[in-house]
Amino acid sequence: MTSLRKSNLKQLKSKTFDVLIIGGGINGAVSAASLAAKGAKVALIDKGDFAGFTSSNSSNLAWGGIKYLESHEYALVNELCKSRNHLMTHYPSTVKEIRFFTSIHKGFRFPPFFIYLGTLVYWVMGRFYTKPPVYLNRKKIKNLQPLVNTKNVEAGLEYSDAFLHDNDARFVFNFIRSSMSYGCIAANYVVANGSIKNDALWHTQAKDCLSGEEFTIRSKVIINAAGPFVDTVNRVNKQVTDHKHVFSKGIHLIVDKLTNDDTVLTFFANDGRLFFVIPMGAKTCIGTTDTQVENPNVAVTEQDRQFVLDNVNELMDLPNPLTQADIIAERCGVRPLAIKGQGEKLDWVQLSRKHAIDVNATDNYLSIFGGKLTDCINVGDEVAEIIASLGVEFSDPDFKWYGEPDKAVRDEFFHRAKLMDFDSLTPATSSEPLSIRFWRRYGRNAINMLEKIRENPAEAELLIKHSEYLRVEIEHAASREMVTKLEDFLRRRSKISLVVRQADILADPGLQEACEILFGEEADAKLQEYKASLV
Repeated sequence: MTSLRKSNLKQLKSKTFDVLIIGGGINGAVSAASLAAKGAKVALIDKGDFAGFTSSNSSNLAWGGIKYLESHEYALVNELCKSRNHLMTHYPSTVKEIRFFTSIHKGFRFPPFFIYLGTLVYWVMGRFYTKPPVYLNRKKIKNLQPLVNTKNVEAGLEYSDAFLHDNDARFVFNFIRSSMSYGCIAANYVVANGSIKNDALWHTQAKDCLSGEEFTIRSKVIINAAGPFVDTVNRVNKQVTDHKHVFSKGIHLIVDKLTNDDTVLTFFANDGRLFFVIPMGAKTCIGTTDTQVENPNVAVTEQDRQFVLDNVNELMDLPNPLTQADIIAERCGVRPLAIKGQGEKLDWVQLSRKHAIDVNATDNYLSIFGGKLTDCINVGDEVAEIIASLGVEFSDPDFKWYGEPDKAVRDEFFHRAKLMDFDSLTPATSSEPLSIRFWRRYGRNAINMLEKIRENPAEAELLIKHSEYLRVEIEHAASREMVTKLEDFLRRRSKISLVVRQADILADPGLQEACEILFGEEADAKLQEYKASLV
């Protein structure tokens, strides 16, 4: 057990909190970051790892919701564009503009120029924050994107949106880490087994999923941010809400890089829905599917794989068609879609990802439904307003709780990196200079990591081939990122298991040393636990 987790478990048992947050996905993470920074006493638990479910299986896009123009949800698109711009402004190293290319086939439900006009409307609604859209004829398409199959293509276009440079789970965890820096007591692998209101306090029966120990967490308010499991938690806690969730399953396949540029290729799959070919450093992420499911516990099926492979092979002129042997890793999750009432007459395809927060002011109980990464700052702000209205006092109600460190800190880091010629240590397999990567991942903590490398050059050693993680980064994860299982590090604190084949990870001699850094005396047991989980 990490010393950080051990300490936090002890405090969960002994303290009384203003707010207990159940769930460490994006909604729970921003709620914790917002409330803790403003001075509330916050606890957060998750039955698995932070960002361990929906929040680690997205398309890594922070987009303004262009597809919702078709369903005339202009207010939603307007808000999402504002949210996207806000993220790009306050996380410039993480949330970056990226061009999207779209080809329109003959006979599509809308003519190409009409869709182009839609992208112009989208650009205007986005306050001209990005590059303008461009209309493309077939000749221009072939010049710009030679691997796109132009057979039956009438025209195309380019427009801009944004993407997360690191993986989604890392983005979410940075909010968790920020909340802990402001005093939040967070712990992964702690399940909530029911809550009872008694003497103005909620008493939540919790269980450490690793040791089996049971204990009680006391709080004035509960925020149910359990993602796809919000309804399940509410049933146990006897909470009745206006909203509920339905689920859409989506998968992505990750393969070696298909194109030479960093444009997102956007197509309409053979079922008429959006289909992406997304740059991912030296790899490409392909998907997604959109399948209605009843249960949030889903897995990639043979049919899912073939659907993605068939579509990418049909829509692109690849030198060799992709097969299952080309798949490096897979992502699979559900989108929790918020609906009001019973929703018997739902138009499934038109359901959006907008969030809803139901409040039981009598019980001091919040339930967060739906939502997506793009909208996360709004969720954090809205939750803080609601918690204040319930009588929780903030010592610093106007404190800005989000964003990268200010320019002075950034300049100091890059100045030190330049003086020590830090980028000259960049491994040949890296997709970017070390200084850029360190600042994006670690912010102000990157300065201390530079000093460790300056004092001991061995700290800059790459332990696992193609991992883009140095020894000093693994040491940092061990001390500050509550890595409880090896999968937490390989899949969510980093994206190693998404970009390196499983067999190559297991065969790499550096994996054992990484385990020793992360887990000390438990290294062998944790490695065996990980191997057993792959079977």
